[in-house]
Amino acid sequence: MLKAVIVDGSAISRGLLNTVLTDGGYEVVGQTHTGLLGHGLAMKHRAQIVCVAREQVEDGSRVVEELRAHLPKAMIFMVSGTLDAPAIQEALGRGVHGFIVKPFKADTVLKTIRNTVIAIVKKQQAAGAPD
Repeated sequence: MLKAVIVDGSAISRGLLNTVLTDGGYEVVGQTHTGLLGHGLAMKHRAQIVCVAREQVEDGSRVVEELRAHLPKAMIFMVSGTLDAPAIQEALGRGVHGFIVKPFKADTVLKTIRNTVIAIVKKQQAAGAPD
């Protein structure tokens, strides 16, 4: 079971995403409202999935870069109610793997995570394949 950490300033959003992930077979090992605390929880529990609200990604804290440096295999998802092309490009450039859109639709969230896991595994397999 993959371990997940949720970082979002909204307790309601954290609770809803917690329910979606738990019902989808993921183990939510921590929830918090700041990027700094989220990084600590991810490190403590060696989370494989970190869902970070857009405001935490863009607040200047470098939480995504810190997670990428200390947990390079963790999948980072940016959570937001609004996504535009510049925000997506910037987030991808910082190391975000995928995007979860509010309001949450359980099947869409789980499909996004599953597809990201599959893509990363395929990429790793291709990288390790002999020429």
